[in-house]
Amino acid sequence: QVQLVESGGGLVQAGGSLRLSCAASGHTFSHYAMGWFRQAPGKDREFVAGINWSGGATYYADSVRGRFTISRDNAKNTVYLQMNSLKPEDTAVYYCAAGRSYRDANAYAYWGQGTQVTVSS
Repeated sequence: QVQLVESGGGLVQAGGSLRLSCAASGHTFSHYAMGWFRQAPGKDREFVAGINWSGGATYYADSVRGRFTISRDNAKNTVYLQMNSLKPEDTAVYYCAAGRSYRDANAYAYWGQGTQVTVSS
């Protein structure tokens, strides 16, 4: 089992940047693929980005590709989501997750509590 705690959310103007962090504890962090999901009010949860155990392979949703970058530091047990050129439609609660497959949204079994990102126009 792995425990996940997100940080770095907040309020930012459109066009701005934020970096989310997710600190993991418990089971060996490097055994897991890691991902970021988001959920806006009244909308389904969206799989935003995923990264494999080594950091050598990544996945991005079309809605964020070219603007968001996922990365991980296995020495620090932390995964990051750098978000640039933010848009109001990026407003959501962002969740960190750990799982078996970085590309499969259904393969994530462990979840953080979420961090709010609000982008003002």
